Amino acid sequence: MKLSANLGFLWADRPLPDAINAAKAAGYDAVECHWPYDTPASETLAALRETDLTMLGLNTPRGNVEIGENGLAALPGREAEARAAIDEALAYARATVTGAVHVMAGNCSGPRARTAFVENLGYACKEAARDGITILIEPLNHYNAPGYFLNSTGQAADIIREIGQANLRIMFDCYHVQIMEGEVSRRLENLLPLVGHIQIASVPDRGVPDHGELDYGYLLPRIAAMGWERPIGVEYLPAGSAETEISWMARYR
Repeated sequence: MKLSANLGFLWADRPLPDAINAAKAAGYDAVECHWPYDTPASETLAALRETDLTMLGLNTPRGNVEIGENGLAALPGREAEARAAIDEALAYARATVTGAVHVMAGNCSGPRARTAFVENLGYACKEAARDGITILIEPLNHYNAPGYFLNSTGQAADIIREIGQANLRIMFDCYHVQIMEGEVSRRLENLLPLVGHIQIASVPDRGVPDHGELDYGYLLPRIAAMGWERPIGVEYLPAGSAETEISWMARYR
């Protein structure tokens, strides 16, 4: 089982190039991140080439974080800002040979929000297709992301089927899905044709994925048996040094 270090949480106290090097030293097979925009893309690319790691994905900018914004793509009347955020994310992805962009919906609800989200995702898919980039959407739970527009795998699947673009996929975060819906292995198996990336963390504390409600010792072999061969994203909140919390990885290899 290949594993990807999410550098939004792991080694988040270090500059992104240093975090990439730390992930390599810890034995990860790939990396992903949240918002890399403070680091010049040329520096990120240099670190990726030095370590021979691939950046799997990054997020679109959230908007005004000081007032709690968590994405723009589903906010009615903010289409110009949402598409500028999509353009910025795609430009960074192209410059760093990153394979996917997670388009963040934002905090909103209702039919107008859904219309805005669908239209902005259609734009994102068209722009991303030029460079073979996948667009991801991720259902988030109401505890960590109260008010977030996208909160269930069924909702995400309906939107993907409506838009009908081959490069639009679900980011299936087992942590969020377990909290909101449960039945993680069955849902993942049913949705696998629509899934572009899988992430893991323990539930409910979002710590190292070796304890809690979800038994990854069972789930990860099930995922492999489904035919999944790409790296699994490790997106947990370290209790201490990420270097000292890698013994669990051997069990899942």
